[in-house]
Amino acid sequence: MYLNEIDFIKDALKEDIGRGDLFSRVSKPKDISAYIVAKSDGVFAGERYLKAFEALFSDIEIEYNIKDGNDFKVGDKLIEIRGNSHIILSIERTMLNTVLHASSIATLTNKYIQKIKKYNVKLLDTRKTRPHLRELEKYAIRCGGGINHRMGLDDCLMLKDTHLKTIKDLKAFMKEVREKIPFTSKVEIECESIDEVKNAFEAGADIVMCDNMDISDIREVVHLRDNKYPHILLEASGNVNLETIEDIAKTGVDAISTGSTIHQACWIDLSMKVVE
Repeated sequence: MYLNEIDFIKDALKEDIGRGDLFSRVSKPKDISAYIVAKSDGVFAGERYLKAFEALFSDIEIEYNIKDGNDFKVGDKLIEIRGNSHIILSIERTMLNTVLHASSIATLTNKYIQKIKKYNVKLLDTRKTRPHLRELEKYAIRCGGGINHRMGLDDCLMLKDTHLKTIKDLKAFMKEVREKIPFTSKVEIECESIDEVKNAFEAGADIVMCDNMDISDIREVVHLRDNKYPHILLEASGNVNLETIEDIAKTGVDAISTGSTIHQACWIDLSMKVVE
């Protein structure tokens, strides 16, 4: 059930434990209780990965006082752990790092969501993820209330400015695209000007991205879409932050994408304590 998460945790533990926890070599195991406590406010993410620890170690038991996507406050006991002291102490840092990373992304994502939720605009992530951490980071986005953009190059054809430089006739290219990509796959075209948007509309894009466009230009694009191409989805991207996102949402686009929910997420503060 948790195959991907289990493989991830195995690799993370191998990195930290190496040839063996030295404390376990010099101490005798005993049954202990511990808990993860919040030292700052946030939004929780990581339950799926914590369950991977349970699947790997039958000598520990985890009790969840919180679910993915729930808010927490300073002082809240989020997770309670019981079992073999050698196991709990050797997995402590890996467990904390995983939950910290995921919850930090979920926390920042939710701040963005609060800015735009009244405008019925979707918040999307990007492929600006750390190598080998894409599944974890995009999972954290969902826990924070965001929606994943494409997971990789194989689930949506996105024609960025670099791709478009290699295409002489966009309409002819799009005809060929429809004959070769899966029937259910969408095509998104990145545009930096209103003229480029018009070309993308006429070429038959499913989604058009307004990339780094002025607010006034985005409004014009929305007006054109609503009147002539209502079936096409509009996404805005570029210069998206907590100060600008609400103005972008007011334009009427369907979605706003940003990588900052991942690469600008600052770690919140969680700690593990052993009950004496």
